Amino acid sequence: MAEEPQSRRLTTIVALDVAGYSARTEADEDRTTAEVAALRSVIEGIAGPRGGRVFNTAGDGFMLEFGSSLAAVEVAFALAERCEPKVRVGVHLGDVVVQPNGDLLGHGVNVAARLMARSDPGSALVSADVRRTIRGPLAERLVSRGNLQLDKMTETMEAFALAAVGSTVVAAPSRSREPLLAVLPFDNLSDDREMQFFSDGVSEEIIQRLSRGARMKVIGRTSSFQFRGADKSARKVADELKCTHILDGSIRRAGGQVRISAHLAEAASQTTLWSDRYDRSLEDVFAVQDEISEHIAVALHQTFTSFSTKAIDPSVYDLYLHASPRSYAPDELRANVGLLEVATQRAPQFTEAWGRLAFLRSWLRFYQPFAERAASAHLVTREAERALALDPQNVDALLAQLFLIPPFGRFGVDVAIVERIRALPGVVDGQMFVGWYARNMGWVRESLEETERAYRLDALNPVWANMVGLARMAAGRVAEAVPLFENLMARVPDMSYPVANLLRAKAFLEDWEAVDRLLDPSAKLPLREFQDGVAFIQAKRNPTPENIGGIQSALEAHFRKTGSVDVSRLVYAAHLGLVDEAYRTAEIARLGPQGTADDIMGPDGYRTALLFHAGMPELRNDPRFVPLCARLGLVEFWLTTGKWPDCVDAVPYDFKAECEKARHIPIEEFGF
Repeated sequence: MAEEPQSRRLTTIVALDVAGYSARTEADEDRTTAEVAALRSVIEGIAGPRGGRVFNTAGDGFMLEFGSSLAAVEVAFALAERCEPKVRVGVHLGDVVVQPNGDLLGHGVNVAARLMARSDPGSALVSADVRRTIRGPLAERLVSRGNLQLDKMTETMEAFALAAVGSTVVAAPSRSREPLLAVLPFDNLSDDREMQFFSDGVSEEIIQRLSRGARMKVIGRTSSFQFRGADKSARKVADELKCTHILDGSIRRAGGQVRISAHLAEAASQTTLWSDRYDRSLEDVFAVQDEISEHIAVALHQTFTSFSTKAIDPSVYDLYLHASPRSYAPDELRANVGLLEVATQRAPQFTEAWGRLAFLRSWLRFYQPFAERAASAHLVTREAERALALDPQNVDALLAQLFLIPPFGRFGVDVAIVERIRALPGVVDGQMFVGWYARNMGWVRESLEETERAYRLDALNPVWANMVGLARMAAGRVAEAVPLFENLMARVPDMSYPVANLLRAKAFLEDWEAVDRLLDPSAKLPLREFQDGVAFIQAKRNPTPENIGGIQSALEAHFRKTGSVDVSRLVYAAHLGLVDEAYRTAEIARLGPQGTADDIMGPDGYRTALLFHAGMPELRNDPRFVPLCARLGLVEFWLTTGKWPDCVDAVPYDFKAECEKARHIPIEEFGF
């Protein structure tokens, strides 16, 4: 019987492997094996949306196929930048043999692998055959590395790497080289001032729709909406938001008609790439938003997941826009919850309103007495489920469900929701909270990386700026957190978080003059739930026997009155030299709230993040730290997942061995 002819095709191959794999394996084989296993999901998450598929893996190597050379190059540099551990990448367009199992063989595959071997860690090399097939800004930034003699091949081949913007020096790509879009608030050109909220709604809807696409990064609303009127110069927007593209527009209403104009510009050159105008009846505006989003996607050679909002009455949409949080102060949250309750009653299919209502009510719960939280939790659950039934990817609803989980004892449930949020494409808000939660498990470095990454996409969002400041403090980079808190105090004077956090930062930096200014009663700065921290700062400044004794007495008095203790009290006491006293109290106290007026309020109340603060290692450095973590559910979580906290190799004892000893210590119920 004659053999069937082999199937061949022309395709683009991306080859990558882990830089320094052998050395990494020799140093820590188990960790390296786990890292390589995790890489596949990262690679597929980046390549899949651009039409790439993994057709072969071997050890630390991955081979991918793309139908588009441009998509292959975009993915290659994204992988080179984002993958940890660092990878080397090669890209080639060539003829391949298709195996029955989908594997690819042949010279095209071999060339990609040889280019990969010549690439630097964290970078990629592209063959001349690929370079000739692509056009546009990315192609123009590919700089020749000359003709290379590839290993085990007689031919030489010209290879290209990515040059830095404005430079001829070959460099690994930076995050700013990926398309990053800022959608500015559309101008209201009508005499009707109420149309401003309608105009903002058009811009916000475009952001939401574009954010659904895994291939489109969009700067968050809070940052991009800072630019209005005279502040809309492309140069200023690009400089402050570090975006590559800007979408702007205007809305003019005349009676029942509305005209929406939109244009897309490349930020660096200020060149208009696309513009269009839409004349529609006012009630058809949501269909117009779909058209605008589609045209932008085509203009940027992007695609994204379609998302269709039901037509919402403009007056209801105004309620939703008015309920966008600014300071997250309790009074503001209550007012916004009230607006959203009306919006959802009047528009039961308004997905985003249900999600935002669940999110804000779940945040408001942080300020409610624990004894009152059960009824509120029931409402949050109902609202979040309603939003997710309409849209399973509604990030506000997922965050609301996350906030309902107790601060300790159920970390596996936490991480399950966090991973679901992490997988959402293009959602900045959710990614920030991924970093926030990482600190609770002791993953301080990961927390900082995640929060910094999300912050770059919404740098003017006050809550995100505060979270980045906290992540920097937790990682020991206190001085770098100070400008964030100072800027927040100037921009959002009624927000309490940055005041308290700046106070702590200045205390750790021993800038006592700044501490005095912040505590001066005439400044009338809000501290709210952070008021109890003032005594710690005073004792840190003057660690006299009287002040330290006051901290010890307060710790003991709180236990006698409530029978409980929060881990933050233990961390602060140990930092001031009261390590034994802290552990004696912890051994006999309940670690959660009692449902009384003495319970700690706020989003960080009873959370475990402070246990891993770089500047306060005293509690961690004692072996009694592990049994404490076991009671909180952390030891079981670490042993189950195999993902250890950053302190595992920093403490002066065998952390993993102590965790094994403590594995059977019962986990305390949070109780609320």
